[in-house]
Amino acid sequence: MGEAMKLKKSIIMAVFMCTLLLVFGMNGDLSAYVAALKQGTFTSTLGSDIAADPGKRLLKETIEKEAIKRRIDPVDAKLDHVWKAIPGYNGLEVDVDQTYRLMKDAPEHAPIRYMYREITPAVSLEQLGRQPIYKGNPNKPMVALMINVAWGNEFLEPMLKTLEQHNVKATFFLDGTWLKKNTDMARLIQSYGHELSNHAYTHPNMSRLDRQTAYNEIAKTEALLKSTLNVNNVWFAPPSGDFNQMTVEVAAEQGLKTVLWTLDTVDWQHPPAASIVNKIRTRVEPGSLILLHPTDSSSEALPGMIAAIKHKGLLLGTVSETLSTKRVRLVEAGT
Repeated sequence: MGEAMKLKKSIIMAVFMCTLLLVFGMNGDLSAYVAALKQGTFTSTLGSDIAADPGKRLLKETIEKEAIKRRIDPVDAKLDHVWKAIPGYNGLEVDVDQTYRLMKDAPEHAPIRYMYREITPAVSLEQLGRQPIYKGNPNKPMVALMINVAWGNEFLEPMLKTLEQHNVKATFFLDGTWLKKNTDMARLIQSYGHELSNHAYTHPNMSRLDRQTAYNEIAKTEALLKSTLNVNNVWFAPPSGDFNQMTVEVAAEQGLKTVLWTLDTVDWQHPPAASIVNKIRTRVEPGSLILLHPTDSSSEALPGMIAAIKHKGLLLGTVSETLSTKRVRLVEAGT
């Protein structure tokens, strides 16, 4: 029985090897196939069309190997002892199946066009609890202009035109009292496609208020944003950057995250425009949130600020865009 069993196994192996030779031998791919079997990279999941076509099998293996090299791990949101809550940033990986489907019928020597998908971080901003935010993820090459509006109407339209000229969207944080008196101007800002958010109602020092008053300051402006502009807002910027943990809590109770700034133009002191541009040029980094107001200084400095930011290879977006985990593809070569 032992000899018969050995003979049976030998016959099966011979048939198997002959089949391999017939399928792969004439194309010179037998050794690669055997190596793939040993390494575990060639599996039945490649599909019958791939198993029967050495060229397609090689394409799939090439894509799989390149996918390992091209993978970028996601970055988790984290708490920093200085910058507090810092959002995460999506990773990136090759979608092997989509890439294969795209390329399987392409000409033999056509370069592979890789398809990608984003990888969500394991830790999100929401998991960090109720914390203020001062900046975006430093791996994301985007910055945001935060324009707080409680006065300065004469400079709003020139700034809007500059932003439109340079195809830049900003986030305008509106004081509720200003919004109630200047609804048409707020609608004009909105018509340019900018993000509108909450800057309290009477521009108070939030840390000096009792809980109910602090809540109402945010709630009244939030109600105005909704009723007059149909805005579904997610951000609250404390006036003058004055807040405490209670401020963060009452904002969070209304579905808002408290956001401050990374760089301050201090434009309310009316410095020369050139000094503002120089500050931005030397200090702006990926993830920076830049504070402005509708002043003469910022209005004059705005074109130079935008140019300085773009010169560093950074995109400008809204606060929501800058603080999201979504990747910025236009800046990242090869993606």
